[in-house]
Amino acid sequence: MGTWGTGPFQSDLADDFKDWLHGLPPQEAVAAIQEAFQRVVDSGSVVDGDDGAEAVAAAAYAIGGGDTPANPEETPKRAVLQMPEPVRAMARQALSRVLGDGSKLAQGWVDSTTAAEWRQEVQAIRRAFE
Repeated sequence: MGTWGTGPFQSDLADDFKDWLHGLPPQEAVAAIQEAFQRVVDSGSVVDGDDGAEAVAAAAYAIGGGDTPANPEETPKRAVLQMPEPVRAMARQALSRVLGDGSKLAQGWVDSTTAAEWRQEVQAIRRAFE
């Protein structure tokens, strides 16, 4: 397993999760995305790094699915999924937890500059759900 950047799909785990979502019909993809958010929301005081990475990838995929989908200058590679408001609310909550102190993913960045870049990308993705 490797991480090669700060983008939502720039790890083996997140990239594989995105590819799996891409193979699902839209309704099943929405359900799988909701499950990824639910795992983070339901986690205890510590958010597992893998669950966090999948939640970020799920959110990025839901809003258009590019390497930097929150970038308004990038054309999404596919249509944005229609997410019901309860799932959008769950996305906001899950991404807030991924960004929080109890997140193994947030704590895993060695370089503070890289950590700040990652945080900005996740915050941009979270804003897309507001």
